[in-house]
Formats: sequence, structure tokens, C-alpha cells
Amino acid sequence: MSTAILTGPPAPGSSLDADLRSLGFDVRIATGAEETGSLLESVPAGERVALVDPRFVGHLHALRLALTDPRFPAAAAPGALTAQSEARPALTRALTAVSVSVGAAGTDGPADDLTGTLADALDADGVAVHRPRLGTLVATVPTDAEARHEARAAVEAVDEEAVRLRSAVKAEDGFFTTYCISPYSRYLARWCARRGLTPNQVTTASLLTALIAAGCAATGERGGYIAAGVLLLVSFVLDCTDGQLARYSLQYSTLGAWLDATFDRAKEYAFYAGLALGAARTGDDVWALALGAMVLMTCRHMVDFAFYEATHDATAGTSPSAALSGRLDSVGWTVWARRIIILPIGERWAMIAVLTAATSPRIVFWALIAGCAFAACYTTAGRVLRSVTRKAKKTDRAAQALADLADSGPLASLVARVIGRPGARGARGARGAGVVFGAVATGGLLFAVLDRPFGDRQTVIAAIGYAVLAGAAVARPLKGALDWLVPPLFRVAEYTTVLVLAARSDSAHALPAAYGLVAAVAYHHYDTVYRIRGGTGAPPTWLVRVTGGHEGRTLLVVALAALLADRGDDFTLALTALAVAVALVWLVESIRFWVSSGAPAVHDEGETA
Repeated sequence: MSTAILTGPPAPGSSLDADLRSLGFDVRIATGAEETGSLLESVPAGERVALVDPRFVGHLHALRLALTDPRFPAAAAPGALTAQSEARPALTRALTAVSVSVGAAGTDGPADDLTGTLADALDADGVAVHRPRLGTLVATVPTDAEARHEARAAVEAVDEEAVRLRSAVKAEDGFFTTYCISPYSRYLARWCARRGLTPNQVTTASLLTALIAAGCAATGERGGYIAAGVLLLVSFVLDCTDGQLARYSLQYSTLGAWLDATFDRAKEYAFYAGLALGAARTGDDVWALALGAMVLMTCRHMVDFAFYEATHDATAGTSPSAALSGRLDSVGWTVWARRIIILPIGERWAMIAVLTAATSPRIVFWALIAGCAFAACYTTAGRVLRSVTRKAKKTDRAAQALADLADSGPLASLVARVIGRPGARGARGARGAGVVFGAVATGGLLFAVLDRPFGDRQTVIAAIGYAVLAGAAVARPLKGALDWLVPPLFRVAEYTTVLVLAARSDSAHALPAAYGLVAAVAYHHYDTVYRIRGGTGAPPTWLVRVTGGHEGRTLLVVALAALLADRGDDFTLALTALAVAVALVWLVESIRFWVSSGAPAVHDEGETA
């Protein structure tokens, strides 16, 4: 239960008390700053508390946005302020200071703008107060009868429900989602809200629908492919609906953040597997294409994530390429064209669904690989150009995030400690060397794996060299202009090595086993990204060490290929065992973290991929 304290008696005819109760607040009434402080102290420390000016006039949804969003420790709108448990001490201090000032002035009534004064005090105390953008919604504190009449007229002039439905849609999304899904999925979100359904339930329904679609694709029959395409689109509609439902009713949650962050990839990669199984039923082996599509998609996302972490808090002016991008965005059609060519999730799933229903899995994968390869080249080239033309100073936070994304295990960490002691001479000159070492490590390993026969002992030497150079890449803080490429380079090295070795094995089931291994590892890397974005840092060190880090797993797979070169089935069994082991370790720890550790309810409003 949450508590709302009215800082004075409500005006006659006001529905403020009822509105607050409809939002789940237990309403109490104070008669001044001192009594407000007493009531605040009586509220249990773990509860959310809201302070509302009794003169408040505005839309109910304006109050909802200001007082019930669980993502922010403190939030405010004109006439309303809320604080969750972590911001309660600062609110108490601020209210005490206001009470003292009121007493010194010799008055008994509240300050003219008590909630606004307290919000400013929280900001000054280091508690960031979220102020939602209300748009056309009204939230005001009129000071006389005429102003109150005008405010009520302004409330009547705005269709609150229409605003609420519009705001349920993500501000920036792909063309297909914006014009083909959101016009009706927002109404589905409202339907769900009115029947008490939660975003997590809709997310789970989307996952189950996608898994059924994958099962239909696995039949290998034309009817199954058609059903799979239709169900994949239904799954995507539900995927849009869950976020819109969360925004419509502000039902954000920690568990929802984890489900939203991971289920999209689980659905897509399960569908790839279903297509591969269906093709196998007709004698067409496309597991290499399925794994290649997953590797390409994951590496492309890692480029996006790493660039974001490296640049979103960097300090410097814009680059010429960024200025050009801004000019292009000022022309309406170029915005949509650029969003379409990067093949975001809406366009990608629509393409997969249509091609699945009308063609074959092989065509689906080749189209997917071609489209994603172009998108990856386009986005990576643009970001490289921005990085080399923008003289930006990277922050320590960004360098640490990139180091966490690198996923360095015991071997690379040991090398980094040996050759990268803090304060060593040449540290300044070494800045930017990370991407050079990372590129050499990745290139050398992949050249050996591609050039040498399966199981050749020289590939083991190359993998050892990769581990050493990977350690050298992260020995210094990753603050160079292109050092954000280091984590994606490591993903390319690890995933592609597994793909090539499985493809060259003489076991018919090596590629499906490799698919499972890469999927398990990719889950860990996505999980790391969203932990960092949630402000909780990377997974625990012991987890990375136990699972070997990227260089340890790569070396292990290469060594297994060398030891089991003449026993393809044993190599497949080893890959399967490794996939199961790492999946269990990471899933158990990840579920524990997201469900019970108090991680923040972070939902990404800008991700379109």
C-alpha cells in the first residue's frame, strides 16, 4: 500500500481524494508543513509516499505518471511529489528544513508551493527527481477561483484517454511497428489492462506463441510453414503489446525488465532452430546458415551496445558525420529509410514470417544473412566514422563497461595484470591499443581456424595466442577512439570459431550442438548488457571465471577439436555438454539476480533492433 498526504484540506467539490485512492493510495490530510512531517514519519519506511497540494487540478493520468512510476526513486509534477524508500530520508530532511523556515517566519500554513520546494530540495540533495513530460495533459495548482475555472476548462478540453493511448506507444520505433502494429496493438494493450492482465503475462504469451511457431516450422510441411509465419507475426504483436501495456498502466517491474530483455532473442533464435529442423526433415541441412544468422545478429547487437556504452556519456563536440546524420533526420522520409535499412526487429520478423510462409528455410536464412550483413556494415561504418572524427573524452564508467562487456576470463585477466599495471610508464601512449590487439587476436585465430584442417594442433597454438593478445587488449582502460570495437571483436572470434569447427566436423549433429552452445553464450552476453544498462554492473567475477571467459571457452573448444579430431560424435557430445553446463550456470544465476536481487526496473525505450 502507498500513502498520499494532502498538504491541506481539499477544495469543495474536488475529486482529488477519490483520484488518489483509485491509484492505490491511502489518503491522509495534513494542515501544514509540521503536520505533514508528522504524517510522513508515521508511514513505514519501505512504502512509497506522495505529497499532493490540495489545490491540484489536472488529469488523473498526470497524477499517475508523476506518482506511480516504479522506475524512479523520486518524481514530481506541478502540485505533486512522490518518493520511494531510497529517497525517503532526503524527503524527510527537506521537509524538516521547510518546517523550520515556516516556523521562523511565524506562519502556520504550508508554503505557497510546498511540493515544488521539496522537489527542488531533493535535487539539491543529490536525489534526481524525475519530471514526466505531460504534453497536453494538465497538472497545475491554481491560486484563485478564476485560475481554477480555467484549469478545469483545460482539463475538459483534452481527451485524456487518447493521450494515454498515444503515450503507450514507444516514442521511436521501426516503420513496420509504427504503421502496421501500433495502430491497433495499443487498443489490445488497453483491453488487457481493463481485464487485469500484466505485461509479464503478455510477454509470456508472446514467448509461447513464438515457440509454437517454431514447432510448426519444424514440421517441414508447407502448412506448418504458413502457420509458423502467421504465429510469428502474432507473437510480435504481443511483443509490442506488453511494452505498451506497461506504459499504459505504468506496470514496470524488475522481472518484466528481465523478460523483455531476453525473450526477444529467445523467440527469434528458437524460430531459427525450428526452421533448421523443418529443413532437415526434407533433406536440406541449413544448420550452418541458422548458426551463421545467429552469430551475425548477436555480433551486430554487440556493436550497438558497445558503441552506446562508450559514447553516451562522453564529453566533446559532435563530429561531421553526426552533423550530417542530424541534417538527414530533418528530412522526414530519410528517417524511415534509415530505420528500415538497419532491419530492426519489426521489419526483420515481418520478412522472416513472409518468407517462411512463401519460400524455404534456406531462402529465409540467406535473405536474413544478406540483410543483416548490410545493416551491420552500414551501422558499424557510420559509428567508426563518428569515432575517428569526434575527439571525445571517454569516461571511466564507459571504460569499465567495455571491460565488462569484453567478458575476459582467468587467462586474459592474468595477462592483463602482468602487462598492464596501473601507473606503468607508457600508459598514455597505450591508449587506443586495445582495438589493435583485439583485431590481431581475432584475425590470427580465425585465419588459423579457417586455414588449417579440423583438429590441427596449430589451431591450439593460435588459440593460446588469442588468449594472450586478448589479455593485452584489455590491459589498459578502453578509452581509445575505437576501443568500443574490442567486445564485438571477441564475440566474432568466439562464435565464429565454434561455427567453423562444428561445420568441419564429420559429425552430422555437431552444428546443432554448436548452435546450442552459441545460444547459451549469447544469452550470457545479452544478460551482461542489460545488467550494465540497469546500473548494477557486470555479472559477478566468479561467474565469469567459472565459465572461462571468452578466451577460455574458445581455447577449450579448439582443444576439444584437436583431441577428438577422429571422433566426431565425441566432439558433438563435448559441445553439447559444454552448452548444457554454461546454460545452467548462467540461467540459474541470472534468474536469481533479476527476480530476487532488487535490480532496477529498467525498460529500454529506444531499442529497435
